[in-house]
Parts: sequence; structure tokens; C-alpha cells
Amino acid sequence: QRFCFAYFVKYVVLSFSLLPLILLLCLSAQAVDRSNFKTCDQSVRLLLELYRLQGNMTRVKINELKPLKPLKTTYSIRTDFTNSLVLSLGGKDQRLIVSAQPFRLDIVEGPQVLMSLNSRGLLAFEHLRARKDTISHKISSTVGSMWDSLKKEEDKPGMWEETFKSHTDSKPNGPSSISLDFSLPGVEHVYGIPEHADTLKLKNTDGSDPYRLYNLDVFQYELHNPMALYGAVPVLISHSNDRTMGIFWLNAAETWVDISSNTAGKTVFGKILDFVQVSNEVPQTDVRWISESGLIDVFIMLGPKPADVFTQYASLTGTQSFPPLSALAYHQCRWNYNDQEDVKTVDQGFDEHDIPYDFIWLDIEHADGKRYFTWDPSNFPQPKEMLQGLMDKRRKLVAIVDPHIRVDSGYKIHNEIRSKNFYVKNKDGGDYEGWCWPGNSGYPDFTNPEMRAWWARQFAYDQYEGSMENQYIWNDMNEPSVFNGPEVTMHKDALHGVWEHRDVHNLYGLYVQKATADGLILRSGGVQRPFVLTRAFFAGSQRYGAVWTGDNAAEWGHLKVSIPMCLSLGLVGISFCGADVGGFFKHPSAELLVRWYQAGAYQPFFRAHAHIDTPRREPWLFGPENTALIREAIRQRYALLPYWYQLFYNTHRTGQPVMRPLWVEYPDDVATFSIEDEYLIGKDLLVHPVTDEGATGVTAYLPGKGEVMCFSTLNGTIPVFQRGGSIICRKDRVRRSSSCMENDPYTLYVALSSQGSAEGELYIDDFHTFSFEEAKQFVHRHLSFSANTLSSRNLAPDSQFSTASWIEKIVIIGGSQPSSVTLKNAESALEFEFDSTLAVLTLRKPGVNAAADWTVVLR
Repeated sequence: QRFCFAYFVKYVVLSFSLLPLILLLCLSAQAVDRSNFKTCDQSVRLLLELYRLQGNMTRVKINELKPLKPLKTTYSIRTDFTNSLVLSLGGKDQRLIVSAQPFRLDIVEGPQVLMSLNSRGLLAFEHLRARKDTISHKISSTVGSMWDSLKKEEDKPGMWEETFKSHTDSKPNGPSSISLDFSLPGVEHVYGIPEHADTLKLKNTDGSDPYRLYNLDVFQYELHNPMALYGAVPVLISHSNDRTMGIFWLNAAETWVDISSNTAGKTVFGKILDFVQVSNEVPQTDVRWISESGLIDVFIMLGPKPADVFTQYASLTGTQSFPPLSALAYHQCRWNYNDQEDVKTVDQGFDEHDIPYDFIWLDIEHADGKRYFTWDPSNFPQPKEMLQGLMDKRRKLVAIVDPHIRVDSGYKIHNEIRSKNFYVKNKDGGDYEGWCWPGNSGYPDFTNPEMRAWWARQFAYDQYEGSMENQYIWNDMNEPSVFNGPEVTMHKDALHGVWEHRDVHNLYGLYVQKATADGLILRSGGVQRPFVLTRAFFAGSQRYGAVWTGDNAAEWGHLKVSIPMCLSLGLVGISFCGADVGGFFKHPSAELLVRWYQAGAYQPFFRAHAHIDTPRREPWLFGPENTALIREAIRQRYALLPYWYQLFYNTHRTGQPVMRPLWVEYPDDVATFSIEDEYLIGKDLLVHPVTDEGATGVTAYLPGKGEVMCFSTLNGTIPVFQRGGSIICRKDRVRRSSSCMENDPYTLYVALSSQGSAEGELYIDDFHTFSFEEAKQFVHRHLSFSANTLSSRNLAPDSQFSTASWIEKIVIIGGSQPSSVTLKNAESALEFEFDSTLAVLTLRKPGVNAAADWTVVLR
């Protein structure tokens, strides 16, 4: 039923406080013979709930008043009104206008409409129903001819099942789709709703498929296509000169997002012409959300600044988990390293070629017959010996544990899941089975908290035989992937308790990663921070680890698109993301591999990976010159680990993305709104990777001054720029792993602004436990340069932590030559040298502890 509803409106002030006002809105349909048509009282009755949330957010929920599958049934006062109602949203003269005929919601600030809901009348809500042959046929005579209409409706094709190719999904409650449209006046640029291999700015979908959100195992995915990929985050962010806002459509079912704009297709000249002719047409973007099932539950984040939207969204779904430092370093992976000797040889190869790395990875072939939580007895007979060898070098290993379980009566994991009745069920109540890497497989029901708790316990050292504390986990194929299922995934009528898979599909991967992360924490007694990589994800997955962009290819286009894909993830809370360096499928040329290492070194998750059928591509296999370039890219990553670590600490606290589009920091600069070939790491580093074959230079836009400049990339250079006015901490003594560098000294790079000032931060803790949170054991310093004085101030006076690291060198860029430099703490003169051609002043061996207060004065 689409447009004849009875609406009950509940308005709640603040976050879920109990100040309800329930209003009845009755929208009736007019017809010539009213006896042949439903009246409003005979239609589906919907409950509209409105919440004003703390932090400048509004929540809108629409559900059946008496749903077939209720989530809650508490209502209070009911009041009728016929036209409109104005509700206050708090400060800045914000109001929510509820109109009854036709139904519409407008969010207004002063005279400006910020957002309208159902302004195009596309609200749809197909109610859950019982099939007529399952209910009584004793129909009251007062219904009259309505029974004939019901029978005709039930006989429509697709009402009770749907077929895709050879697969059929039953629909025991009939069609259940929902839809709502949003209009954004003054907006031309919208972003988010990952995951798609497409541009950063979302495209107009008029005349084409909408963007699809449905977690799928997509083999060799296409570029610049709105088709669904491995993850789905139903969050859309709008940005204009005036305001940044967000829409969080909380629904885990298959979802489509249609985007239209009244400026789509206009050329730059056309827009200039509109300006010259003083066009009265206000830019507007319209977004329609359509989900297969569930209820309408949407959070509207009103900004107004980009940072505000990130904070608002983080308050709803949580912030990025704070990874151990080693997880931010370099990872070496392929499908598959053959055996323990192969792992040892690769590990030695990194030492022989003086290339640092922290993690080596094992794919599905390491397990015994792809029975996860086991080791192949022929190729990995002594896993603890292998792990100990890595631990001796302060390195680690990641092993894959996928959520499809081989159906095998001799397999302990399968037997326990079956005995505990923890498998997802098919529509008839039996264990759901499908085909995946081990062959016939069962799929644990990770929506069940008891199942998740059991799964977590399997990572204990006495359960997962051969595992050690330097082994971490990778969850792949968790869309879930079902090779012989519809669209290579689970049937929608499979059952998770009383809920169909169609209702929770996009949540499955999140729950797999959560249970795994919980397991790694549990095995350490709650002490160690986990590292878990997932392929499938949903809103909130950031709380449990990292994601990557799936099975890309060794092509320049895939390198290029990895940037907007990661930027889109960062905008919706998932900062710990990256793409397979070199491309998973196919074999990269030496040039492509080098450029991909250079780009990957400046993305949050830095891992090389390759398909089992590709030639080996360890970093030293492409000749000495290319080995040197790859080595330098990886070493740059290690030198900048203090900066990456500080950024991840900040995103864990605030929700601000680590890898950001330029417009996040320069929201008034229209030139940045569509830029996706360069980006910011934090606010202080701008990166412009080389993503075109044969390129000898890049053209970079430098915001702030709005300059476009050309930079040579000959000799394999990486275009990276530090913002004037910033201080970045590095560790320039690069060793074989990040753990070997924990107590090494810092070098401060001070890039002065035009006013001769700069500031930055330094964060230090033990790099791997939760002590920073639970015991406040960390160092957090504010670094500032002003009036020829550089100082370090404590940002966390309540914290307690000591470090052996010290300040080894200070490099000041853009200054002038002093006559003397004094460390005030010791009243001692510091050695320095000045490069007049580069305007770089280098101060050597201040020697102060990194956790201490200190001041350096230039005269």
C-alpha cells in the first residue's frame, strides 16, 4: 500500500527521553465509488516517530502501528490535526514542519529549508501480511467487495516468491519494500554510501541503475558502476558552501539509492551562463532510498560543518577502533604462501633487501582441507615454531578464518555448531547449507549473541591449537559468499531465528568481524588490542578493525579508483581501509607495481596481496632499481608511523576521518568539491599519487591559496606536501619492524606558516594494549612554534606514562637563520645548520625526553 495511510506521530525531545506527543494524520483517497476502495481507516496504519537528538540530529521512524513482527509496542497520547504542525528543534531557530495533506516533513533553519522529506511524494510502505490461505476465510459482510480485491492482489506474480535465474526465494509475508525521498535545496555535491568502485562525488542516476547496497562477493568487479560490492554503509553526506549534512538510513536489507539533480549534465559554461543571467533556479539534489524490507528509520545529521557531521555519526555508530601500531605498518600477503619454509624464505628476503615489514599473511590453503582453526599437517606441521621465528624478529602473522564451515562429521568446529543449533536455517527449519571453498558448508548464525560468544572462545590458545599471541585474523567471504546461491550469496528466505536473511543481510559481515575481534580480546584476558580485517561491512564496522576494497585487478584504473573508494569509506566512519597493493587479479608491470606501492604507503591500511594464479611479486623481484623505489616507499611509511598513530588515536576519540577529501578541511573552496586524485592525511599532509601510466609529472591543486602547480615525478618521486603551519613527528631510524622502533627517537618537522607559526601533536603509549584507555597510560603533547619559540605542552595532565624515546632532531622549514638556538630547560646552546637555498634550519640533538615539557628559543 503506497499512499493511503493513517499516521501516528510521536515527537520526542532529546535522545530517547520520554516526552511523547502522538498525533494522528489521516490521508484518505478520493474515488467515484468509495465502496470499491479502502478508506483511511481500512488502510495500513503507520506510526511516525520524531526524535530531536543531542548534537543537532533528528531521527525519523515510520513503522506499522501494529506490525506483524513487532519490535516494541508502547504508545501514549493521540491527537488529531488536519494540516500542519511546527516542532522546535532547539537552537538557531531550527524547526521541523509536519504537513498532513500531502504528508511532508521540512527541516528549516530561519528562513532556509535545509532538507525536505517526501516532498516528491515517493513514500512507500508495503506492510507485512499473512497469506490468505493461512487466515480465516470467515470475512465479515461489511468488507463486501474488498475480499475480491484482496484475492486479486494476492494472485499477482512475485507476491509470495521471487525467482532469479534458477534460484527461488519465498516471501512468506509478501512484498515488504519501503521508500522515502529527501530533497536537499542548494546542494550539488553528495558523497558516501560505499561500497562502489566509482567516483567520490556520487553521480546522477537518472536514466540508469541506482546505487545498490547489498553485500556481495563480486568476481573481478567493474569500475565506474553503481552495482553492489562487498560492503554497505547507508550513509550519504551532502556538502555545499553553506552547510554539510548527513543522512543515515538505518536498514540492513537490500537497498537502492536514486540520486537526481537539477544541475546534472550542465557544463561549466552552462553554470557560468546561469550566473551571468542571474538564473533563479536554486541547485537541488534529490535522493530516494528504497529498501526491500524493514522499517523506515533515518537519522538526519544537520552539521553544520564537516567535522560536526563526523562527530554526530560517531555518536550513533561508534568510532574507529584504535589499532596496535604494528597494524599500521606494512603487510605482505598472497594466496597462498606454500608452507612454513616459504614463509621463512620470504621473511628472510625482507631482511636481505633491507625492507621493513610487520605482518606476513596466510590465505585459505594454510588450513587442513580449508577447515578453519586448523593447520595443514603437511605444509604447516609446526605452526608455533613458525610463529616463534617471526616473534623473535618482532614480527607477526595473520591467518584467514572464514565464516563458512565444512560439513564434516570429523571436524570439531562443525560438530559443535550443529550440536548447539547455531547454524543459519533454511526456510523449512533445517540447517542452511551452500557451496564455498571447503565444499558443502554450513553458515553460523552470527546474529545470535550466543553463537558469537561461542565463536569468540574458539580463538583461545587451548582451542585454536598452534596459535600464539602474534597471530591475528582475517575474515573473508563474509558477505556471506555462497557459490551456489542467488547472486553468490545466501537465500533471502534463510532464517536467523524469527528474522529472514533478507532483513539482516548487510549485517552478517559486521557480526562475523565483531565476534572475531571479541575473540582476540578474550584470549588475552582483555589486555591486547585486536587486529581483524574484514571484506564485508556495514555501518559500525569501524569498531572492530580494518576493511579493504576486495578483489581488485592489476590495472591502472583500479589503482586510480582506490583513492575515491577509500575516501568514501573514511567519510562514513571507516578510516582503517586500503586496497590490495599491486592488484589481486592479473600481473602488474614494474611501473604499476612501484606506483601502487607509493600510493599504498599513503593509505591507512597498507597490504600487498595477489591471486594464487599470479606470478610471485615480492618487492625485490622486479630488478634492483624498482626494488630501491619500493623500499623507499615502504620506509617512508615507517618513518611516518608516529603521525599515522596519532591520527588513529584522534579518530578513535572523535570520529574524524584519517584519509580525507580536500573539502573536509577547506569547506568553502568550491574547487575542492570534486577532487579525488589527491587527498589529505589528517589535515597536514597532502598526497597526490601517480596513477597514470608513463606519467612524468602531476598537476596538484594546493588549497588555501588556491594554486594549481605542476610537479615532476621523474626518478620515482612521490608527490607529498606538508601544510604550512604544521608540525609532524617522524621516526627517521627505520628498522625491520615497527616493534623494533618503539623506543627510537623522534624528529620534528616544523613547516612554518606565512605568519611564522606552526602546531602539531605527539601521541605515545605502549602501542598494543588497552592501557591507554583503562589506565590512562599515554603521552599526549601539544607542539607549537610562535615568535621564534618552539615548545611542548602536556595535553593530558591526568595520564601517567613514561617513554624511553627522546627528541633527536628538529627541522624547521621556511624560516631564517638564527644567531643562536637555546634549549631553555637546560640553558644550553644547540647545534644547528641553515640551508639558505631551501630555507631549512636543522637543530641537532636537543636530547629532551619526548614526554617532558621543553622550550627551544631561536635568537
